[in-house]
Amino acid sequence: MPDPAGNYVKLAQALRGIPASLPQAPRAILMVSAHWITRDKLKVSGHPQPGMVYDYHGFPADTYDIHYTSPGSPRLAARVHTLLSASAIPIVEDSRRGYDHGAFVPAYVMLPKAQIPMVQLSINANFDPAWHHALGVALQPLRDENILIIGSGLSFHNMKGFNAAGAEPSAQFDAWLQDTLACPTAPERKALLSRWEQAPAARICHPMEDHLVPLFVANGAAGDDTASCFHHDTEVFGGLTISSFRFG
Repeated sequence: MPDPAGNYVKLAQALRGIPASLPQAPRAILMVSAHWITRDKLKVSGHPQPGMVYDYHGFPADTYDIHYTSPGSPRLAARVHTLLSASAIPIVEDSRRGYDHGAFVPAYVMLPKAQIPMVQLSINANFDPAWHHALGVALQPLRDENILIIGSGLSFHNMKGFNAAGAEPSAQFDAWLQDTLACPTAPERKALLSRWEQAPAARICHPMEDHLVPLFVANGAAGDDTASCFHHDTEVFGGLTISSFRFG
C-alpha cells in the first residue's frame, strides 16, 4: 500500500536485500506464516500453483487484487511431510491452500518476479515454544538442500498498540529479544524463548503470541548457527521498535 509516513521503508529495504545476501538462489522457500494456524495436525500447502487468501478486512480495494504468482512445490510439500512424520509430528497436505498475507506480502517485496517456488507450513494453535522448536529441528535438513526457511511474524503485534502507546513496551521487549538471540547456541536461545512471557512487556507486545511462534520454528531449524539482526526500526507507527533476524 502507499506508505506516505514511511512506516515500512526500512523493512522493505531489508526484505529486498535478502536475495543478494544469500550464497545462492534458493531452490524453494518454506514459509512458516503466523496467519495459518491449525489444530491437532499441521498442514503444508501442496498446490502446484497456489491461489490467494486475502485474510484481512477493511483495506483499500486494490489490496484484494494482488496476485503473487510464485509456483508451489508439491515436491517440497512431500519432503516436509516426510521429515515431520519421521519426527512423529502430525501433518497432512492441503492441496487447496493459497498464499495468505503473512506469506505473499514479504515474498512480494523480496522476490517481485515470483520465480522461486514457495510452500506454506502452518503453526499449531498450542503456540508452545518447545513444540515449535522441535518442529524447526525436524526441518533442519532442508537447509542443506538449499531450501530457504522463513518465519513470517512480527516482533510486536498488539493491534491496539500500533501507536505511541506501544513505543516503550516494544522497546523493552525488543531489547530482551536482542539479548536472547545473541546467545550462541540454539539450546540457550530455546530456554529463554520458552520463558518469553517473563520478558519485559511480553503480554503487552503479544496479547496472543501467534506472531512470535514462527521465530521458535526458525530457532529450532537454525541449530547452533548464530543469529543476527538484519532489520531494526524504532520509528514505526509513532515510535514502535520492530526487529527481524536471520540465522547463519
